[in-house]
Amino acid sequence: MIGSLMMCVSVVILLTGMIAGIAMGIQQNFVLAPAHAHLNLVGGVLLFLFGLYYRLFPAAGRMKLARIQGGLHIIGSILFPAGIALVLVNGNSYIAAPIVGSLIVVSAMALFVVVVFRTRTA
Repeated sequence: MIGSLMMCVSVVILLTGMIAGIAMGIQQNFVLAPAHAHLNLVGGVLLFLFGLYYRLFPAAGRMKLARIQGGLHIIGSILFPAGIALVLVNGNSYIAAPIVGSLIVVSAMALFVVVVFRTRTA
């Protein structure tokens, strides 16, 4: 089920984000803090919340739209912060990566809105 996959990917992303945060703290170099924050929030927290919703409402998780939404969000939640990191380290020559990643994440969020409204209970 997509909810379980999202939750598993989410905890791996959160662990990665936490390790990155500790590494930044040890080095006292916080240049990548925006990438770290987006990785944790978009990749970890949002992905886990989506997974919880799909577990709470199994019919929603079985929808084809939910699988598309989950796949898109997983891709976007990795590409977006990775793109931010590339821009912070290498400059604007990699600006397309966070732009595309953010558009994927927003698209996935829009699909989630549709899923929630289609599966809400009265």
